[in-house]
Amino acid sequence: MANRLKTTCCIVGGGPAGVMLGYLLARKGVNVTVLEKHKDFFRDFRGDTVHPSTLELMYELGVLDEFLAVPHQELQSISGVVGGYSFKVADFTRVPTHCKFVALMPQWDFLNFLSERAREFGGFELRMEHEATDLLREDGKIVGMVAQTPDGAVQITADLVVACDGRHSTMRDAAKWPVTEFGVPMDVLWYHIGRRANDPEQLFGNINYGRALVLINRGDYFQAGLIIRKGSFEEMKTAGMEAFRETIARIAPYLGDRVHELQSWEEIKLLTVKLNRLERWYEPGLLCIGDAAHAMSPAGGVGINLAIQDAVATANLLDDALHERRVTPELLARVQCRREFPTRLTQAAQANAHKLFAKVFRQTGPMQAPWQLKTVVRIPGITHVIGRVVGTGARPEHIKDARRSGAYLRHQVAKVTLGLGIAAGVLLVCRKLAG
Repeated sequence: MANRLKTTCCIVGGGPAGVMLGYLLARKGVNVTVLEKHKDFFRDFRGDTVHPSTLELMYELGVLDEFLAVPHQELQSISGVVGGYSFKVADFTRVPTHCKFVALMPQWDFLNFLSERAREFGGFELRMEHEATDLLREDGKIVGMVAQTPDGAVQITADLVVACDGRHSTMRDAAKWPVTEFGVPMDVLWYHIGRRANDPEQLFGNINYGRALVLINRGDYFQAGLIIRKGSFEEMKTAGMEAFRETIARIAPYLGDRVHELQSWEEIKLLTVKLNRLERWYEPGLLCIGDAAHAMSPAGGVGINLAIQDAVATANLLDDALHERRVTPELLARVQCRREFPTRLTQAAQANAHKLFAKVFRQTGPMQAPWQLKTVVRIPGITHVIGRVVGTGARPEHIKDARRSGAYLRHQVAKVTLGLGIAAGVLLVCRKLAG
């Protein structure tokens, strides 16, 4: 017979959204249990970009200085290369947040930091090696879930189950919710390759010869991602490892002296890129957020940060109701309503980026940067605009009852002033037309 446990909120998935939500709810005095199927957080080739919007949350929580003491790299801008033409993509130095950079930090360090802070609150419980397998229902309502552990099955009853278990969500499948898939033309091959002190800095995209190479600075090595045409990995394996090395050296010649570090296909990890979305994120007793509700493409590196924004909105809207044990479908609907707009907007932007990659894949020879690209990157201020869009997203969330940075307050004042100015202008025009 399965062991039985009880909690107020059971969060399935110990990724960024799940741990952040657990932290925020425990901070407000809610009893919360977070389940993670692995025995630790140490898994490579996960999203490592912590954007200014997420760093702002660390500031609001009062832990920013501690967070930045964890080893990381900082990017104040992002650059790219197309066919030998170098250009700046985004500049974060004018983003209206406390930190005007993207932090590159291994996801396991990020999750360890959050979970350690969450454990300071008595209501937080993190259970490792607990793999959620099914939902518990009673009178047509979800009342908990079932997990497999090294010691056998356990049933956990809860007022609310929040599925944060990623793009292959077991809880979403158990609920039998349909998912709308959007076509994606690419996959990503992740691997490690050595880094030298004189390698180009802040290089986030090198596009040539029908491929795109992403390089994430990890100190003495790069976490590298080769973006390829979807379904072409088996063709590349058939061509052989030497052809793979030659492809990397052709795109980024400065890596040519170290491609020999790649010895077998076991070192190459395939990420099958998905872009999808649930039409409905909830039913009584169950809510999906993050990739469980909307799988994101790696384009822009925004997936983690969007999922964390989901977690903040969920905590802001549901913490009081969880305290009072009155979580209703109407409240769950408010979470989806709050977060669906930025999700749709971000996915639309990623779908447009995918169209550009599809064009890249059709050109197998040396590329030339198109004149349109050269024109756009010369527009005054365009890199700051892109930096703001990438750095904060379409609807950045802020933690209820937390402190705000001066940059955020100034931004809010500027928005109110602009709104009043527009309203006054419209009123003046209307009076002139009426008079």
